[in-house]
Amino acid sequence: MLKIEQMELGPVQTNCYLVSNADKECLIFDPGEEAPKIKGLLKKRGFTPLAILLTHAHFDHIGAVDDLRDDYGIPAYLHYLEREWLGRPNLNGSGKYAALPDYRIKEADRLITDEKKLDIGSFTMDLLHTPGHSPGSITFSFKEEGFAIVGDTLFRGSIGRTDLIDGSEVKLLQSIRQSILSLPGGTVLFPGHGPDTTPEEERETNPFLRM
Repeated sequence: MLKIEQMELGPVQTNCYLVSNADKECLIFDPGEEAPKIKGLLKKRGFTPLAILLTHAHFDHIGAVDDLRDDYGIPAYLHYLEREWLGRPNLNGSGKYAALPDYRIKEADRLITDEKKLDIGSFTMDLLHTPGHSPGSITFSFKEEGFAIVGDTLFRGSIGRTDLIDGSEVKLLQSIRQSILSLPGGTVLFPGHGPDTTPEEERETNPFLRM
């Protein structure tokens, strides 16, 4: 049985997730900032990280990628449609805000081109391409475990913003309805910001999905 732990990191409190197995191996999802804090929890838990997985390449989800992959010698995974975003502030959004430094991260080690399944060690995920918030947004679904990591596609009672580079509200709503809401109703959805939710709860209460 897998376990998932959440950390709120960086200037906009982005959710970083550690998904671990019984052998204390783990995957790191969206390490947005504060690499020492992430390393501290890894050490405390005795985890061996196997990879970094990015739901998308906006600055608030990528800030600690280089520190972690250099220290642990692990690959970073990203959808190929955002392969140029990590090193370009005008694409990853950091160039939009004068109060932030420009985020320039090294290229991803593994590009996701086939949105089906991904196996890393004993971890198996279904990959759901969910564009709209960004063109390469990915939902990582752990179907047998009953949870999915959805990034900034869907939030409790809300949806991701679509006013950034290559965002599209039409595509976002289509992604949510066709991919995320098609998951079993009780699936726990872990978003990029804020508390978790479920497809059932969002179908019933999310005002953006009644449009």
